[in-house]
Amino acid sequence: MVEHAGSCHCGAIKFAVSAPTDLKVNECNCSICSKSGYLHLIVPADHFVLLQGEQCLTTYTFNTHTARHLFCKICGIKPFYIPRSHPDGYSVNVRCLDEASVNSIEIRQTNGKEWEKQYPTGRDDYE
Repeated sequence: MVEHAGSCHCGAIKFAVSAPTDLKVNECNCSICSKSGYLHLIVPADHFVLLQGEQCLTTYTFNTHTARHLFCKICGIKPFYIPRSHPDGYSVNVRCLDEASVNSIEIRQTNGKEWEKQYPTGRDDYE
């Protein structure tokens, strides 16, 4: 495990996340993820630290209102959010991490378009 640094586009929001250098991430085909090009790195809450910019975050919810999509008010980027699949953790957008600490990225596909059908418990453990 290493500490990866990340930020939104304008740098108003900065965070750190503990994760391996070789990342296994998910690319979801649901409406919000596919439109934003989000790559999910799911981590427990204790592996994530918001370093700066809490006042620059704005929240968007839809459908079940369980997921809390957090965007920078200045540049509009979503560097992380509280996912419906793991409301006790974070989904970090790997595209917002500094590349220096990442050795490799393995992308797995997730069928978020059929979430309820595929995950009747409401959770995907992203194993």
